[in-house]
Amino acid sequence: MPDSAPDLSIHDPLADSFPGGAEGRTLFWIAVAFSAFQIATAAHLIDFASQIVRAFHVGFLLLLGFPLLALARKAGPAVKALAWAMAGLGVVVALYQYWDYVPLLMRAGDPLPRDIVLGVIAIGTVFVAAWALMGPALPIISALFLSYALFGQHLPAPLNHRGYDFAQVIEHLAYGTEGIYGIPTYVSSSYIFLFILFGAFLEKAGMIRLFTDVSLGLVGHKQGGAAKVSVLSSGLMGTISGSGVANVVTTGQFTIPLMKSFGYRPAFAGGVEATASMGGQIMPPVMGAVAFIMAETLGVDYVEVVKAALIPAILYFLGAFWMVHLEAGRRNLRGLSRDELPSPRKALKESWYLILPLAVLVYLLFSGYTPLFAGTIGLALTVLLILGGSVALGLPAGAIRVIFWIGLGLIAAAFFKFGIWVVTAAIVALIVVNALSKGGRETLAICRDSLADGAKTALPVGIACALVGVIIGVMTLTGAANTFGQFIVGVGEKNLFLSLVLTMITCIVLGMGIPTIPNYIITSSIAGPALLELGVPLIVSHMFVFYFGILADLTPPVALACFAAAPIAKENGLRISLEAIKVAAAGFVIPFMAVYTPALMLQPGGPLAEAIGFAPAVAYIVLKAVLSIGLWGAAVIGWLGRDLAFWERSLAMAGAFTLVAAMPITDEIGFALVALFAAALWFRRGRVAA
Repeated sequence: MPDSAPDLSIHDPLADSFPGGAEGRTLFWIAVAFSAFQIATAAHLIDFASQIVRAFHVGFLLLLGFPLLALARKAGPAVKALAWAMAGLGVVVALYQYWDYVPLLMRAGDPLPRDIVLGVIAIGTVFVAAWALMGPALPIISALFLSYALFGQHLPAPLNHRGYDFAQVIEHLAYGTEGIYGIPTYVSSSYIFLFILFGAFLEKAGMIRLFTDVSLGLVGHKQGGAAKVSVLSSGLMGTISGSGVANVVTTGQFTIPLMKSFGYRPAFAGGVEATASMGGQIMPPVMGAVAFIMAETLGVDYVEVVKAALIPAILYFLGAFWMVHLEAGRRNLRGLSRDELPSPRKALKESWYLILPLAVLVYLLFSGYTPLFAGTIGLALTVLLILGGSVALGLPAGAIRVIFWIGLGLIAAAFFKFGIWVVTAAIVALIVVNALSKGGRETLAICRDSLADGAKTALPVGIACALVGVIIGVMTLTGAANTFGQFIVGVGEKNLFLSLVLTMITCIVLGMGIPTIPNYIITSSIAGPALLELGVPLIVSHMFVFYFGILADLTPPVALACFAAAPIAKENGLRISLEAIKVAAAGFVIPFMAVYTPALMLQPGGPLAEAIGFAPAVAYIVLKAVLSIGLWGAAVIGWLGRDLAFWERSLAMAGAFTLVAAMPITDEIGFALVALFAAALWFRRGRVAA
C-alpha cells in the first residue's frame, strides 16, 4: 500500500477485502452462504420460525466474525485456534436453538442445566465478539446492566429491584425474544442485513461513480464546488448505504483530496466530509436502517418516520452547503472548469437503470408495503439489472435488446401476480446464461463478491444489535428504564429544556463508543418514554435521541467519523471534529426546535400550530430554521459577501440563538436582530462602495 493511502484498518479492522489463502477462501464462502441464507429467509424461499432465524443469524455472525478478525489482524496460531473455537461455540448454540426449539418453548421458566450452560456460552460469545470488533465501550455498558440484573437488589432505593435468580436472568437473556434474540436482532436479521446487501450490490454496479459524476456535473463549477460535491455525493450515498463511517472512507477518498487541492484547509475538508457522510443516516429512504427500527418500535407506518425526517434532513444538508459556500467565498475558492467536469446528463443516460431499484424501493415503502418486502424486491431488481445488463451486452444492438429488456421488465412485474418464484427462476436463468461467456462470468463474480462484502459489512452492526439485546432484556426484566425516565420527567417538570439537554448528553456520551443503531435502541428505550410523558410527540422524541446519537460520531473526544477522515485528510482527528461541529450546527439545533414546534417534523401539536394552523406553522418554523442556519454560518465563517467585523459576527450569533430559543418574545428579538444585521450589511456595503 502506498504511503499516501489511508490506513482504514485503524477504524475498521475488516476494511480490507477477504485475505488470501485457504482460510481466507473458506471465510469468503461462509460469508456468501450467510448472505444467501438471509436472502432465502427474507424471500420465504426457506421458512423457519422467527426465533430460529435470529439464532442462525447470530450463529453466522460469530462463525464469520471471530476467525475473520483474527486473520485480518494477522494473529498467531494460538489466537486463530481460539477464534475458531469461539466460532464453533456460536454455531453449537444456534444449532441447539434449532434442534431443541419446541422443547425449549415447553420448558420455558424451568430450564435444564444444559440450557443454562449453553445460555452462558451464548451471552459470553456475543460479549467477546463485540469487544473484539468494536472495542470495550458497548460490552462494558452491557456488563453494567447485566450486573444490575444479578446484584441490583443490594442497591439503595429507588435503584434497587426485587432480585432475580441466576438461571432466570440467563434464560431471559439467552432464550426467547427479550434478550440477545430480541427486537434489535430481529431487525438486524431482516431489514438491516437486506439493506446492507442492497447497498453493496448497487455500489458494485457503479452507483458511487454515478453519484459522484452527477454531483460533479451539477455543482463542481460553482464557488467552492469541490466541497459542494462532497456534500451532495455523500448525501446521495446515504440514500443507499446510510453508514456514516463507511461513507467517509468511500466517497472521502475522492472528495477530501479534491477539496484540499482547491485550497480548503485539511481540517475543514475532513469536517465537511464527516458531516455530510453522517447526514446520510438521516436522509430518507434508508436512514441507516434506523427508520425501519423506529417504525417497528413505534408501531407506525414507515412513511410516518420518513415524513418526520424529511425537512430536518434537507435543513441539515442545506446548512452544510451554506457553510462550504461561505468558506469558499472567504478564501476566494472557485470551482472547476466546466470542460473538466463530467456531464450529469451523460452520466444519467449511461447509468439511469441503476436508479430503478432505488425508485422501486421508495415507491413500495411509500405505498405501505413492509420494509422487508420492499427490500427483497429492491435487491431482486438490482440483481436482475446487473445480470441482465451483462446478457444484453452480448445481444445485437437495436430491437433485440429492447425486446429483451421489455421481457425482463414483464418478468419483474409478474412478481406481484405470481410471487417470488418467478423472479427466482429468472435470476437462475440469467446466472446460467452468464456462466457461458467470459464477460458473464466476471459479472457473476461481482455478484458473488457483493454477497461476501455485504455479510462482512453487517458484522459490527449485527453483533452490536445482539449485545444491545442484553441491555433491553435487563430493562424489561427489572424495569430499570423507569428509574432513569422518572428522573428525566422530574427534571422536565421544572425545566423541559434542562431535561432535553440531559437527554442530549446521554445520547452523545453513549454514542461515543456505540454505533448509531444500538445507541438509538438504548436511548429511545430509556429517554423516549420520559420525553413522551413531558408532552413531546412520540416520533419527535425518538428523532431527538436518534439525531444526537448520530452527532456523537462528530463530537470530541471520540468522533469516529472524524478520525476515519483523519488519515485521508492527513490532519488531526480532533481538529477535524471541531470543524465538523461548526458545519453540522443545523443538526444540533433542529431537534430542539422540533420539540417546541413539532410542525418542523410535520407532526401535529404544539402551541404554534394551535394558534395559527398547521400549514402556516410549518412555513414559519422552516423560515426560522433557515434564518438561524444562515446567521450561524455567517457568524462562524466570518464572511458574507465580505469579511465581517467582530461585532457583526456577534450580532449574527445572537440572532441565530434567539431564533432557536422558544421562550417568550425570543422570536421578536430574533427577527429584530436579523433586520439589524441586514441593515448593518447594507449600510457598510454602501460605505465600501462609496
